[in-house]
Amino acid sequence: MANLLKLMQNEWMKLWSKKASWMMVFLLVVILFASAAITKYVNSTANEGIEESWQNVVAAQQEANQAMLMDPNMNEAQKDYYTGQIAIAEYRLENDVQPFEFTSMQQSVLDAHEMLSLVTLFTVVIAAGITASEFSQGTIKMLLTRPVRRWKVLTSKYLTTMVFAGLLSVITLLAAALAGLVFFGIGEGTFLVWTGSEVMEGSYWREAIKLSVLSFASVWIIGTFAFMLGTVFRSSSLAIGLSIFLMFTGIQAVFLLSNYEIIKYYLFTHTDLTQFYSGFMPVPDITMTMSLIVLFVYFLLFLGISYWTFSKRDITA
Repeated sequence: MANLLKLMQNEWMKLWSKKASWMMVFLLVVILFASAAITKYVNSTANEGIEESWQNVVAAQQEANQAMLMDPNMNEAQKDYYTGQIAIAEYRLENDVQPFEFTSMQQSVLDAHEMLSLVTLFTVVIAAGITASEFSQGTIKMLLTRPVRRWKVLTSKYLTTMVFAGLLSVITLLAAALAGLVFFGIGEGTFLVWTGSEVMEGSYWREAIKLSVLSFASVWIIGTFAFMLGTVFRSSSLAIGLSIFLMFTGIQAVFLLSNYEIIKYYLFTHTDLTQFYSGFMPVPDITMTMSLIVLFVYFLLFLGISYWTFSKRDITA
């Protein structure tokens, strides 16, 4: 265990010795602040001279949710979601409880998980290159001459990648909150949750953390896939290119193949775990438990290929 921690420390130092790692953090924060600034500008110009009470907005949302609930093809998870949204809307209108404004620090925190696609992109870059760069730079021989088992070397690289991804996710949440505070300020409103039997006041920070954790599943599994490609092919450019390509096209295949049974076992059907809380499910006949099992099987497959390849590879040439 001590050797593994020292290896991780070494990988962590190597990671932050690269300007690219610092640039990723800088770009992430800049993009979040720029997004908040653009949202404020667009909202102010689009709604100039237009005043609409929150009661009218909530009433319109309630009607839309009631219409969605009439869909006979809706599964239980979707029914629960829309039932909860209708109950919350009724509670707001009956008790005059205002929701968060679209342009508020609180709403920025709740929407922060949507920006984790940027974290996925940066994680892919790190995961694809952390092993492949050792081969391209010729430092792999020096690394493996140490009296440490190969699986520990690879494990330290993988864990370092995931810690980096986790750090970026935390930065995303905090930067989104700070950007919202700077550009929107602390808005009025109350966050409500549906417990399944009643509506009650909840913590928007707790909700934001929950959504971020669920969204991190995509960061984790796609980062693991990129890590496998970088380990197997020893080419960071190939691993980055293929991983990013699948990031942007994988979900499209879900819609194209939604009528086929095989789609239930397709990786990108399960990467977005927030679908079980948002009511938007491209493939309705799946559950959270099934998604976790499928993701875990892919995780074992990706890491199994990585470890087998790395342990068997001849690096004397």
